[in-house]
Amino acid sequence: MRRRTFLKGFAATATAASAGPLIVTDRTIAQTRTIYVNTWGGSWTAAEEAAFFKPFTDQTGIRVRTVAPVSYAKLKAQVQSGSYEWDVTAITQADLLRADREGLVEPIDWSIVKKDKLFPNAVYANGLAYCALGTNLAYRKDKFPQGGPKTWADFWDVKNFPGNRSMLNNAVRTVQFALVADGVPVDKVFPLDVDRAFRKLDQIKPHVKVWWTQGNQSQQLLRDGEVDMIVMWNARASELQQQGLPVELVWPGATITTTMWGVAKGAPNRKPAWEFLQFAVQPKPQADFANKLYYGPTNPEAFKHISPEVSRQLPTYPENVKVAIKPDTVAEADQTAKIQERFTQWLAS
Repeated sequence: MRRRTFLKGFAATATAASAGPLIVTDRTIAQTRTIYVNTWGGSWTAAEEAAFFKPFTDQTGIRVRTVAPVSYAKLKAQVQSGSYEWDVTAITQADLLRADREGLVEPIDWSIVKKDKLFPNAVYANGLAYCALGTNLAYRKDKFPQGGPKTWADFWDVKNFPGNRSMLNNAVRTVQFALVADGVPVDKVFPLDVDRAFRKLDQIKPHVKVWWTQGNQSQQLLRDGEVDMIVMWNARASELQQQGLPVELVWPGATITTTMWGVAKGAPNRKPAWEFLQFAVQPKPQADFANKLYYGPTNPEAFKHISPEVSRQLPTYPENVKVAIKPDTVAEADQTAKIQERFTQWLAS
């Protein structure tokens, strides 16, 4: 069931229910012991299915259904309307902080979540840490036999690195890349100088062929040779490498974003949702996810179940963290809404 509309104040007798169509209510949904998870789709959801959803169902009997893609706007809309498509979401740490400030997520249910089974820094803004995701520069090596772009300044350099480009349609990350391209050191990106970033973005805008929105789309663009270089999630690039494509992933200047699990305020299945999150942040499920899709676990114990070879390709590997943009979750949460509004207008202009 992709969409659930909950009818308040409806009372039906058993006779009426047997004689007419089934009316889906909060109570009947809860009795099915099913939770609905907002996810990104594609290989992300496939990895979740193997690492989290199926093992959790096998252990508890609680079924998991997915709804894609992730959307902060939809989180807000469903909480405000009381009409829910999903109970659980996985969003960036900064977006979770925004959601918590706006009253869009449930407080942690400590009757279900066990503190003694959590790791340091697992809890933030009424959510639990899920994984760390890199957003990087990637390019096709066969298009640059003399060596491809190694920095965001190179990505902006259309003379020395000609070719079709694609960027992620994400305001805050794009602004960060623009600042690094303009010479801002990775440890000085925050607080964001938004005016400076948009002046730099004006230079690259005519050369961006596609502003992509979903991971599968980014892979197709690079796989089909429609673009030569791209802003890309690290695990999506790693998948292409595993498929034999000549893809190079660049870590200097990448953003490393912590993704959090959260439960929508008022979600009808919030009790089993917290059962799921308690399961999902344990070392083995996090390691299973990272081994299938190369996003870094947030639970340090997970690395006991990950080989050194895979660990080196994860966003949480120390050498990758060292050269990435240093995040500031609070500053990002404070600025996101205004940057997004300006970015949307800028794209449309």
